[in-house]
Amino acid sequence: MTHIPGLPSYIDWHWLWLTIAAFLAGILNAVAGGGSFLLFPAMLGMKILPVQANATNTVALWPGQLTSIAAYKDDIGKNRRLVLPMSLAGLLGGAAGALVLLNTPQTTFMHLVPWLLLVAASIFALTGPVTRWLERRKGAVVGATHPPRRLPVFLCTMAVCFYIGYFGAGAGFLLITLLSLFGYQDLNEVNALKVVSTSMANGIAFLIFVIGDQVVWRYCLVAMLTCAIGGYTSARFARRVPQPVLRGLVIVIGLSMAAWFFWKNRG
Repeated sequence: MTHIPGLPSYIDWHWLWLTIAAFLAGILNAVAGGGSFLLFPAMLGMKILPVQANATNTVALWPGQLTSIAAYKDDIGKNRRLVLPMSLAGLLGGAAGALVLLNTPQTTFMHLVPWLLLVAASIFALTGPVTRWLERRKGAVVGATHPPRRLPVFLCTMAVCFYIGYFGAGAGFLLITLLSLFGYQDLNEVNALKVVSTSMANGIAFLIFVIGDQVVWRYCLVAMLTCAIGGYTSARFARRVPQPVLRGLVIVIGLSMAAWFFWKNRG
């Protein structure tokens, strides 16, 4: 085992960091998103292969997402005509992304990791200005009541869900932006539809990774438990820390992790 000064000799700091990262990931996912920025590198730190680290990260985080469906039950009911297409898009896109991941060579995926983290962190960085632009657009389109066409929404959602199945960090905001651009103005309804598609995408990826024997369960179960605890205790934390501060923290973590992996992959 590897140790750091100040820790008892029987404590492996990799396990300690995995537990802390999972706890913090649960908090971030509950109040701002971006928990994968911490948990995925922590999984890699356990010396498992990159594809298995990503699969284990997805499986560990997914159960916590299911509770969101119950929370948005009423809002989901308001858009029943889109629930089935969004669910199907999540299943098809997530399955395709997960299968492509499992057929990606380990070294290739490892070289993609810093770029994926950089893209995801950039998505988070755009949340502020894009959200403000969407708010202005919302005021400009008041009175436009025609429902968005389902086929374009379905195809675009499936593309985002492909990314979810393959990697996924930052995809929630992509779906929120997508649905807003298609004319959905109620944030609760937008979040509800986002939860439906992301839960389906991550759920089918969960099954594919488990069936494909890509999950390292001893790490997954620890992360799953501590992530759930972090999510449960996040309510008080969320009330105390302003959202811009939380989002800024996620961006800094994401860019830092991207820089670390760019440095690690050099040469």
